[in-house]
Amino acid sequence: MNATTRSTGQSSVPTVKITINPIGMDRPRAWLAAGFEDFRQATAVSLAYGMFWVGLSIAITLGAVMLDLWHWLLPLMAGFMFLGPLVAVGSYGISRALEANRSPHLGDAFNAWRPHAGQLAMMGLMMMIFFLAWIRLATLLFALFYGFEAPGPAALYASLLTTPQGLGLIAVGTAIGAVLAFGAFTISVVAIPTLMDQDLTFMEGIEASVRSVARNFRPMLLWAVILTGCVLVGVLTFYIGLALILPVLGHASWHAYEDLVRCEPVDKVTT
Repeated sequence: MNATTRSTGQSSVPTVKITINPIGMDRPRAWLAAGFEDFRQATAVSLAYGMFWVGLSIAITLGAVMLDLWHWLLPLMAGFMFLGPLVAVGSYGISRALEANRSPHLGDAFNAWRPHAGQLAMMGLMMMIFFLAWIRLATLLFALFYGFEAPGPAALYASLLTTPQGLGLIAVGTAIGAVLAFGAFTISVVAIPTLMDQDLTFMEGIEASVRSVARNFRPMLLWAVILTGCVLVGVLTFYIGLALILPVLGHASWHAYEDLVRCEPVDKVTT
């Protein structure tokens, strides 16, 4: 898709009509296949981009441990789901370069946000609100189940799976986190690629994303489960698996956007 330029005049009439396509349950698998194909065509650049986030994740983890904030690790890892759509921006840039029949380079990944920096920053703020809400709720839940004095790391992580207290924290935290994560997914799943591809406001991107999920709830719920499961696998491999998983999911999400969202200039739409 080519970006459609919004009028710079004073008129607030939309210049783009956004149509949401219906999809079947087989499409998430097709998106993953397309994501793997993009990764295969741009392995070096995609892997380098994934390794950047792996290195950053390891650095944050080590920093938390060195600052004796180890009890923040689980909420931070879970909170990755809220920031994942922003992390994928570089993968979108690589996929766009491939579609333009260019050999992608790191500039396509790390500078992909520049043409629409303002609107992407607003989306980033929205995702950060979800992330901070999750951290706040996680803090309250921890205090509710364990009080204000955190036990040692060995005792805490052992109790999570062996005591009613720990199991209760996991159950309640998972339920609340799932609701928040699906809310973040709903407003962002195609919003960020839409903003990268079209000259739209972040609210229009969110609207396109919400409509995509509402019209295709079952396949989009499956896609959310796939994204969550893949990221969980990446985290459980001490982040190393994310070097492959993050770029593949990013490429796949770009193809999901192209499958779901059709943008047409208003002057080309018959009324």
